[in-house]
Amino acid sequence: MLLLDTNAILRYVLQDNQNMADRVEQLLSDNICYIPVEVVAEIVFVLLKVYKIERKVIAQIVKEITETNNIRVAQSSVVRRAVKIFAASGFDFVDCLLAGYAKEKQYSVFTFDEKLQKYLNNPSGE
Repeated sequence: MLLLDTNAILRYVLQDNQNMADRVEQLLSDNICYIPVEVVAEIVFVLLKVYKIERKVIAQIVKEITETNNIRVAQSSVVRRAVKIFAASGFDFVDCLLAGYAKEKQYSVFTFDEKLQKYLNNPSGE
């Protein structure tokens, strides 16, 4: 399995460097590629802070990445839940991941962040 880093995924998604995007496309056609949660978090950060892309668009991009043939995203159910939360909230993505773990894996989260704690205590799940 081949690990993909943030830059590779960004080139593939943004298509802003055609040579690099084509190389990633070729890798995806020839390999099963793996994206760790840490890379997903960095992708979200870069799209939000550097490229100024809207949260809902970022959520859709990440969702599409998790559904791409030959890409395996670590903790994909947690990541999908996290981007859904991210699109609908003002939380930073790491907090969304924590909430994703809580909602998808029933993990307990200890936090001093009152807004996040309130969200986590919401029995409706959202």
